[in-house]
Amino acid sequence: MSKQVRVRFAPSPTGPLHIGGVRTALFNYLFAKKNNGVFFLRIEDTDQNRFVPGAEEYIMDALEWLGIAPDETIGKNEKFGPYKQSERKHLYKQYADELINSGNAYYAFDTPEALDFYRKQQEEQGKTFIYNHHNREKLDTSLVISVEETIRRIAAGEDFVIRFKTPVDETLHLEDIIRGEVKFETNLLDDKVLFKSDGMPTYHLANIVDDHLMETSHVIRGEEWLPSMPLHVMLYRAFGWKSPEFAHLPLIMKPVGNGKLSKRDGDKMGFPVFPLDWKTAEGIYSGYREKGFFPEAVVNFLALLGWNDGTEKELFSLEELVESFDLSRVHKAGAKFDPDKNKWFNHQYLVKQNDADLAKSFAPLVAEKGFSTALEMTRLTKIVSLIKERAHFVSEFWELSDFFFVAPTTYDENASKNWKTETQVLMQELISVLGEITDFTSLNIETIVKDWMAKNKIGMGKVMQPFRLSLVGALKGPHLFDIVELIGKEETIKRIEKAIKIF
Repeated sequence: MSKQVRVRFAPSPTGPLHIGGVRTALFNYLFAKKNNGVFFLRIEDTDQNRFVPGAEEYIMDALEWLGIAPDETIGKNEKFGPYKQSERKHLYKQYADELINSGNAYYAFDTPEALDFYRKQQEEQGKTFIYNHHNREKLDTSLVISVEETIRRIAAGEDFVIRFKTPVDETLHLEDIIRGEVKFETNLLDDKVLFKSDGMPTYHLANIVDDHLMETSHVIRGEEWLPSMPLHVMLYRAFGWKSPEFAHLPLIMKPVGNGKLSKRDGDKMGFPVFPLDWKTAEGIYSGYREKGFFPEAVVNFLALLGWNDGTEKELFSLEELVESFDLSRVHKAGAKFDPDKNKWFNHQYLVKQNDADLAKSFAPLVAEKGFSTALEMTRLTKIVSLIKERAHFVSEFWELSDFFFVAPTTYDENASKNWKTETQVLMQELISVLGEITDFTSLNIETIVKDWMAKNKIGMGKVMQPFRLSLVGALKGPHLFDIVELIGKEETIKRIEKAIKIF
């Protein structure tokens, strides 16, 4: 690539950043870093009617949390600033005028009522109304009125739009990095609005002008923008500019059934589809961060939604993703979103975490239950090391470890059925054995208890199951003698005595 790679993520601040948008940002980031290029963030807020306060900050915070912050954006390395379209609106009129003057665009004065009339008229004939070469010279446009009349009407304050004049009878053979050649017939395209009389451009014009002025080399965006590709390429051609290369990413599909994963699917199906919590008057839409996901896990599973490196490898650090990433390995077909796989990824990253760091995250949950952890971080770190292999999230730690802090109040019904008269006797003997042990460490306790069982020819299940049931309340948990060491001799004996009384 002779020209420096410059790619952008250009969301609209109309609400929280959907996970599909996050993946688009990630793929742009990976492509830029792989090619020693620049990843920049541009906020496309030309549609002020849909602007949502706080959305812009949310987008910035989400990318920071995920570790894929842009190299250039609002307030950061503004080489081609401003990076907010509403602050660039003074630029666009001159480019709209340039298209008018070159004959590639025209003024249209049609009222909404007139357009609605034409649409209904076409529907009654079983047709679809398309504003293009079929009718543009029959409608209220500068193509059929004089220049003087056009100027007079604009000066009089009449509402107008500037539309692109789509070429007639042309087949566009366009190249997409992911999809290969895609063909479009210009006669089937409509004359899109580029500029409105309120002085604001539409997405199509602003997007092209900004990408050109910001020297965007590649446009990597979602598949839903593929139908806009011919217009954008024709706009580059109309301006006499070199078009960037295009790559349209596959859709992220619902976990079940057909269709694109929507913003409403998450809370409806019990998993987040936003990187961070988003609060509205109606409630909170849950985010990955607040649900306890590690940002590295989110990045990892998103990267594999529609891409792989050609191997069976699934776990990638961000650096490894950068090294392996190639747009040619992005799939064309939609990628099904799998919430269970997301949790699997988080588990993989959780078990890699430092036990002491996890204990610090767990400490507030323990404190909420009424247990002080200020003097017990060593013990808490040990508990975390024993349970983390069974967890997907830190939030699950209490349920997996509550027996380290409180004696069971209920006992597994099925396991309790195996408690017999003989069990009572064995548990009493076990109390005596434990009472004699001075070095109350896991390995030593296990050695002494198993020696006693072997010497008296006691079957393993006859002691170990009721022993675990007494301490935990169920046949679950980590290595039994690790539990015994951590709760201590006095508490261990007390719990066995309680179980003897109950059964």
